[in-house]
Amino acid sequence: MLTCTGYAAAEAARPLAPWTFERRDTLPTDVKLKIQFCGVCHSDLHSVRAEWGNDKFPLVPGHEIIGTVTEVGAEVSRFTVGQTVGVGCMVDSCRTCASCREGLEQYCENRFTGTYGDADRVDGRITQGGYSDAIVVDQAFVLTIPEGMDPAGAAPLLCAGITTYSPLKHWRVSEGQKVGVVGLGGLGHMAVKLAHAMGAEVTLFTTSAGKSDDARRLGASNVVISKDEGAMQACAGTLDLIIDTVSAGHDINSYLALLKRDGALIQVGAPPEPLATQVFSLIGKRRTFAGSLIGGIPETQEMLEFCAEHGIVSDIEVIKIADIEDAYARMLRSDVKYRFVIDMASLAA
Repeated sequence: MLTCTGYAAAEAARPLAPWTFERRDTLPTDVKLKIQFCGVCHSDLHSVRAEWGNDKFPLVPGHEIIGTVTEVGAEVSRFTVGQTVGVGCMVDSCRTCASCREGLEQYCENRFTGTYGDADRVDGRITQGGYSDAIVVDQAFVLTIPEGMDPAGAAPLLCAGITTYSPLKHWRVSEGQKVGVVGLGGLGHMAVKLAHAMGAEVTLFTTSAGKSDDARRLGASNVVISKDEGAMQACAGTLDLIIDTVSAGHDINSYLALLKRDGALIQVGAPPEPLATQVFSLIGKRRTFAGSLIGGIPETQEMLEFCAEHGIVSDIEVIKIADIEDAYARMLRSDVKYRFVIDMASLAA
């Protein structure tokens, strides 16, 4: 077995602390990597606090992983020792259902295996994530990081990046379309960057006037303060697509009203309570209210290549692993622009 060191929550709502644990040895189709950087996702905080029903502790979070290949199995053909690679939100799936065969492993009909807090399909152990020094993953779920891409800035692309890229691609955003983005956090700032790079005219909707300059720097042409009823009414019926990244309760109908006929609002934020929808907000203009979940491995690789072509990485603040609890507290206050990334070299410090 491979002995690893990481930071884990021993039980729900307990501060993360150093923990030694075991992963499987490198199998014929596996890739072992030394983890360099791991992004800090809001999902990590939900998970270590058992807010999404998780009860699998101890738990090492982290699913935005960048590392260097240190060993490959005998049957691995896609990766070589020394290569910089990534691991995102999934480490396996059934690989046989219709979704998996289409490269849509995130919608695996038999549930994909999460990078942490899930049962490993190989040995049954609970998967542990990237707040650690090393990880072993089947090559089918390892991603190539384009040469020259900043590895720390690339880490959040493996969750925040693909979560926003996937609906933009699925709904075929193109040159000249008008796209709204609700919220300017870890997800929202990536949605602005990506939609702008696809040629869309981007409007950011935020409750904070202080985010206007940043939104424009990231690629937004317009900024609307969503508490301003007049400004919202002025946008009515003007947008082709809206990416809603907000994970708190909010009035979804006020955003549906901004869509053109046949426009779509895509929910990627995950509010804890249901969002009440007025049916007439939908049927009057044949609008769509939909959801989207990360992306499959082929689409995630496509997203990485798109970002490399357009010079896109996440805006980050690099931290030491010992500062993770402070980072969580700041994240809850929205005090980060726009994603924390852990330098895992600090684990050995």
